[in-house]
Amino acid sequence: MAEFTTQPPLPAHVALAVVFQVRAGVLDVLLWERARDPFRGMWSLPGGTLAPEETLETSILRHLATKVDVREVAHLEQLGTWSEPPRHPERWELATAYLGLVPLGLDPSVPPDTRWHPVEDLPATAFDHGSIVLAGRERLRGKLSYSNIGFALAPDGFTLAELRDVYEAALGYEVSATNLKRVLLRRGAIEPVGKTKAHGPAGGRPAEVYRFCSRRFEVTDPFAVLRPPTP
Repeated sequence: MAEFTTQPPLPAHVALAVVFQVRAGVLDVLLWERARDPFRGMWSLPGGTLAPEETLETSILRHLATKVDVREVAHLEQLGTWSEPPRHPERWELATAYLGLVPLGLDPSVPPDTRWHPVEDLPATAFDHGSIVLAGRERLRGKLSYSNIGFALAPDGFTLAELRDVYEAALGYEVSATNLKRVLLRRGAIEPVGKTKAHGPAGGRPAEVYRFCSRRFEVTDPFAVLRPPTP
């Protein structure tokens, strides 16, 4: 039997970031326009190849810092690894993606080739990045059901109406502010701050301001599932 005298080829490994933010009532994702082949002119997720002896976490923070102020990213977690051999047309490449969240109201500066895009209206994306974006959205929707991850999408202080709008943008269906308040208070996820906030030009009674009790990820109800309202 013949023996191999050389090591088999190893795949390249890239780290990618699926960064979401609710902007103008819509869940957006951060993409940048490719300037070279393959897929020149198409949109892709921030990221790149791991440097020698670099961890995935170090790599994604390094690559992400070229596109957005990473201090504005309130939550970052590993999403998954994509390893299908045809995913890159020119080489064998694995991609490990991370889910990142930016709170409402911040507007981090981005370079000219980078832009926020509505998840519901993605442009043509390079590689399999469109499906990775949708996988990130599903992860986010699941975690909104059983954790306090809303803290990473909401500002430090918010009214219940503002928080409802954030959840609706991320979940993709209508949410009752009253039910949201009841659930999150029962779980100990939010608390009033003792202040009120005036409504917009339409007027109305000032609304109570709340905040998340913790701005670190916590599982608050491992058995809960938020579901869209039945017709």
